Amino acid sequence: MAMDAHDIEALIKSHIPDAVVEIRDLAGDGDHYAATVVSPSFKGKTRLQQHQMVYAALQGRMGGVLHALALTTSAPQD
Repeated sequence: MAMDAHDIEALIKSHIPDAVVEIRDLAGDGDHYAATVVSPSFKGKTRLQQHQMVYAALQGRMGGVLHALALTTSAPQD
């Protein structure tokens, strides 16, 4: 079963409330998404730590109901 883009955004925002999240369905199939997540919470964290925060927000859905997610993360530019 595919996952809806709004559900992905809601999960991320529920764990990273200050995040600005943009989700794009790459193939139109509900299985392949790209997400851009910008959050002040990422300040001072490595890219790996930022991605781990997003994956934790997805609560184990990666590789299951969420087949593929190309992820871009950053802290806002001052």
